[in-house]
Amino acid sequence: MSARAAFAIPGDLDTVTGGYLYEKRLLEGLREIGVDTAYLPVAGSFPDPSDEDVDTTLATLQEVDPRHPLILDGFVFGAMPTAALARVRAPILGMVHHPLAHEEGLSPERREYLYTNERDNLQLAAAVLVPSPHTARLLVDVYGADPGMITVARPGTDPARGVRRDTDPPLILSVGIQHPRKGHDVLLRALAQLTDLDWRAEIVGTPWDAPIAATLPRLSSDLGLAGRVRIAGGIGNDELDGLWAQASVFALATRYEGYGLVFDEALAWGVPIVSCRTGAVPETVPAEAGMLVPPGDPQAFAAALRAVLTDHERRGRMTRAARVAGATLPSWLDTARVAGGVLEAVIRRSPTPRSAFIDFEAPKPEH
Repeated sequence: MSARAAFAIPGDLDTVTGGYLYEKRLLEGLREIGVDTAYLPVAGSFPDPSDEDVDTTLATLQEVDPRHPLILDGFVFGAMPTAALARVRAPILGMVHHPLAHEEGLSPERREYLYTNERDNLQLAAAVLVPSPHTARLLVDVYGADPGMITVARPGTDPARGVRRDTDPPLILSVGIQHPRKGHDVLLRALAQLTDLDWRAEIVGTPWDAPIAATLPRLSSDLGLAGRVRIAGGIGNDELDGLWAQASVFALATRYEGYGLVFDEALAWGVPIVSCRTGAVPETVPAEAGMLVPPGDPQAFAAALRAVLTDHERRGRMTRAARVAGATLPSWLDTARVAGGVLEAVIRRSPTPRSAFIDFEAPKPEH
């Protein structure tokens, strides 16, 4: 393989989640700044791979030239058995969006296994990329990672693809895959407390977890929200842009986020945010642009939504603050340059002679 670096990503690169979007844009960005980066598709069963998929993936990773850094998607980096990962010859750059052991709905045994595996795999990495300071602190404080090997590569953001306008009734927009962690059930229970107000709501997101995808429409109906809430599922970019342009408030009752790209999208569109004080959300959502409540609390979430919907002056201030924050967000090329600096640092620490590589321009990593 003649590529300068390789990027191993499981499943379909076009999967509509924040993690896949981050990695697709990072892959494209690295190539755009001149880092010849090979895309290595691996088994889509991660983070719960079969023994056969582990063996096949290991064979693929072992083919990477040991002179070339290998970026590993978080599902692969966290779930690949340590004994197998130790047999990879290339220097590993782990991508950790949020630790797998912090996912919702895990059994205690599965959580302990993932924690131990991720902790040990961190010891095999030459460097680690994370999307937020929150995830960096988590890896250091809970997993014992060396802070000097971790670099925050904040996700980039595209400018809004349209002009936002007020609508009547106000549109409450939620965007997130149908997964327990996203808290759409909490949002529905909160909306059921606001039926005295005039509003409509759209919940957009790919059905990721089958039981949750089956439960949400029933819950909406049972709560008497038929006709006011549409559970849209996955939709095209043009339709989503149309919803962003109409949104009066963005609402995501998430139980945990390692970052949350969708918050930056809301800021780019100048949409006030109601979400939860959990994970990286407080350091992603500016205080002036959002209202954050404890996770898993429909009453508190309903109260925050009511305040934004009924207090027009407050909503105006939050809108202006969101626009200001959105104008300062980094681009995806900024993200790629940070990652490129990490790759360069890994190469410099490699025992392979520097003459084996072609230099490229990239900033030094910031820890």
